[in-house]
Amino acid sequence: MLAALAANLGIAATKFAAFAITGSASMLAESVHSVADSANQVLLLVGRTRSRREETDEHPFGFGAERYVYAFIVAVVLFVVGAIFSVYEGISRIRHPEQVVSPVVAFSVLGIAIGLEAFSFRTAISESGRSRGSATWRAFIRHAKAPELPVVLLEDFAALIGLGFALIALILTAVTGNPRWDGAGSLAIGLLLGCVAIVLATEMKSLLVGESAAPQVQRAIVAALEADAGIERVIHLRTLHVGPESLLVVAKIAVSPGQDARGIACAIDDAERRIRAAVPIAGLIFLEPDLYAEARLDPGDPAVRAARLGREDAPPGQDAPAGQ
Repeated sequence: MLAALAANLGIAATKFAAFAITGSASMLAESVHSVADSANQVLLLVGRTRSRREETDEHPFGFGAERYVYAFIVAVVLFVVGAIFSVYEGISRIRHPEQVVSPVVAFSVLGIAIGLEAFSFRTAISESGRSRGSATWRAFIRHAKAPELPVVLLEDFAALIGLGFALIALILTAVTGNPRWDGAGSLAIGLLLGCVAIVLATEMKSLLVGESAAPQVQRAIVAALEADAGIERVIHLRTLHVGPESLLVVAKIAVSPGQDARGIACAIDDAERRIRAAVPIAGLIFLEPDLYAEARLDPGDPAVRAARLGREDAPPGQDAPAGQ
């Protein structure tokens, strides 16, 4: 991330120099875009650092969610600094066009920036591929619990598309001699940044409100709980990401009627060890023992039902709704 920050700062300085020479609105929009990206890298680094603080009496679950807070601020910065400014500048240049001077300089800078951004985007794709697995890119961005990679992916993608808009706008300006195309390029860049900011804000808001563990993780938890005879079945299950690398697990489990308090305590301790072995990020586990009564069967806990239905090794009859 530090390398990406240094690259963005260098690109921003080069673009501002090109804008000072050419007076291009598209180049100015791209300069501001790079500044916003640099600020976003700083925010993500700050969020990651602050999230590693130890829990306190006031924050007993730790500070892992700070990464979501700072990622949400990234979306706000991208919208306010990047999108609104670029849209305003584009509309202003369309209404009051100004001639672009020395477009060759702008073309040269854009060519260098496209090469650097393409390299950065390729690196982000490579890093994300390790976590993405077989999921589509849309699903990865939608369901990723660590905000940094989706943010960098979307920013680099938007940067490449924005550079393409700027290049097309400058080519049309040079060919037609109409500087309004340059303003149109800035407007297009602003709208692009606005769309990316809205996507980021939507995803970060979902993480801030609280997202459950992925379905495969819930299946692993249910399987771990029901892997010992001391626990008959999982009645209810709730999971919550209190940070990208910290999962809260709350479950009501059915124990055998004949077990004494010591046996129940040992069964719970063993279950916690199995959960942590299956899902290492499950750092906060709360298990409530209960007796299962099929006569009082309710429509079923959606999390448990979905987890049980998804297990390929589920015993016969285990795909029925479960509850108490």
